[in-house]
Parts: sequence; structure tokens; C-alpha cells
Amino acid sequence: MGKCIIIAEAGVNHNGDFTRAKEMVVAAKNAGADYVKFQAVSDTSNLISRGASMADYQKRNTGSEQSQLEMVRRLMLPLEQYRDLSELCRSEGIGFVATPFDIASVEYLASLGMDFMKVPSGEITDKPYLEAIAAAGMKVVMSTGMSTLGDIEQALTVLYKGGITEDMITLLHCNTEYPTPFSDVNLRAMATLRQAFGTSVGYSDHTLGTDVPVAAVALGASVIEKHFTMSRDLEGPDHAASLVPEELDRMVRSIRNVELALGSPVKRVSGSEQRNLAVARRSIVAARKIEAGQIMTRDDLTAKRPGNGISPMLIDDVVGRRAIRDFNIDDLIEL
Repeated sequence: MGKCIIIAEAGVNHNGDFTRAKEMVVAAKNAGADYVKFQAVSDTSNLISRGASMADYQKRNTGSEQSQLEMVRRLMLPLEQYRDLSELCRSEGIGFVATPFDIASVEYLASLGMDFMKVPSGEITDKPYLEAIAAAGMKVVMSTGMSTLGDIEQALTVLYKGGITEDMITLLHCNTEYPTPFSDVNLRAMATLRQAFGTSVGYSDHTLGTDVPVAAVALGASVIEKHFTMSRDLEGPDHAASLVPEELDRMVRSIRNVELALGSPVKRVSGSEQRNLAVARRSIVAARKIEAGQIMTRDDLTAKRPGNGISPMLIDDVVGRRAIRDFNIDDLIEL
């Protein structure tokens, strides 16, 4: 298993403030994330109709009854600023990616040389959008929140028809409630996605804290996506379920520790524990005084630490042998 890709999801947590967006790039880099991800749309009216209401969690987290269109308009950056963000990421040494939310933003972001396209859960049933994603000809990371296996299969069919191949796709298991109740996470569904579709799999997390994404890595996630914010006190729909930079840093370090701990399927004595063999294991020693030439019996022998002599597993080979010299109590038996 290779190194897990960690995406620090800035999303719209900059609240439409370009200076804060740049601060988030630096914070994600300093935390050790591989990518910082934003959300982009060329025109919010291409995404949201005037009558669309906010999700319950958005109403709860913003304390507002404004329309979804009004909320998103206030949070989004102008499309042209993503080029500046991508250049900042390049200079800082962190990968840049943004989720496009309309066809025009797909085409614009493709021109920025991103490593992959990110398809959000809400667009998995939008055929024209998926056709545009496929036309970009890039690797695809697709969240699968709110989706059945049938929904995912239909979306993949569109991508495959557009020229995207199985090895270009990573499916992210996801739950779109902010925050996601632990009882609804269902991490084992990652294995179902891998078995059903043969793609790489990962996890996009909206739970509180970092326990679940770390567990997802232990279960084989090749990509982890996690929202972060500069402060949970900021106004906006996603801040409450986001990590602050210090927590993001801890999550990254925990994931890297888990990756080291996973190791390989080979069961062996590790280099670090090799020196403990003699300390922790036993050897055959004299249970009582044994004279040279004496035929040794079970009663003459016992097993004690250290383990740098004959293994007690070989005691039957020692019983019945003549002692090659005098042995005092606790002397290591030699043959």
C-alpha cells in the first residue's frame, strides 16, 4: 500500500476572502497535507436555482434563513482567483485542487494543470457535468455521499464512455451530513466500493475530530479528505465540522504513524525487537546440580531466562543425553 494522499479541504471556509484563502494554503502546507482543495463555480446561478433552500445543517450552522443561492454567492471566490491560488500552492510546495460545480469551472480548472478532478457527492447524478469531467481527460476523485451502488455505477458508466479508465478513478466513501454521526459513517463500505468497482478507494470525512479518518487509513483508504478552517468561530456552514490547523497537523501525523505501523503482511521478527529475544525468552538450564557424564532427565532440567541457550522447544532432544560437564543450578545446558 502506498502513501495515503491527504487533502486539506478548505472548501468555502475562506468565506469569500481571498487573503484568508491564501492563509489556508500556507496552513495546509505547514500541517503536512499533500493538497489543499477549494470549491469553484463560474456562476452560482448555473448551480443553484433561486428557490433552493439551504440544507438543515447549513441553516443550523449559519443561523440564517437566506436562500442557498445567496449563501453560496457570498462564499465563493471569483473564478480567476483560482489561478493565483494554484500558483501560490506551487510556490509553497503543496498540491492545488478545486472542485468544479459547473461545466465552465470544469474547463477553467482543467487549464490550471491540476493533478486530478474532484467530483463532489452532489454531482454524481449530473450526466452533462460528468461528461465534461470525462472530456477533461484527467484522473478523477469522486465522493459518493448520498449514493447507492446503482448511482455510482451509472456515474462510472458516463465517465468510462467519455474515455476515463478504471485506473484513473478513486471513489471516496462519504456521508454528507455536517457533522456526520459516528453511527452513520459505515467505514466498511469502502471495502464494498473496492470489491464492486475495482477502483482505488478513500474516504471524505465530515465527522468531528480525527478518529474516523485515521481509522479509514487503517482500513485501506488511499485518499483522505478533511475540512479545515482557520477558526471555528467564523460564520459559515462548514466551520463547525472542520479542523483548525493544529488539529489538521495532528491528523496528518497520526495518519503517517498508522501507515508506518501497517507495515507488510509478512510476520517476522522486527529489527527493533531482535535484541529482546534473549531477554524475554527462556533457555534450558539445570534445575539442580548435574555431574559430568550423568544422563539428564526431565527433573534435572527447567526453562528460565535468558533465551540465549538451547530452546525449551528442544527439551526432548536434551533428555537422555549425557552431561558434557558439571552444571550448577541455573547454568545454561550445553550439548
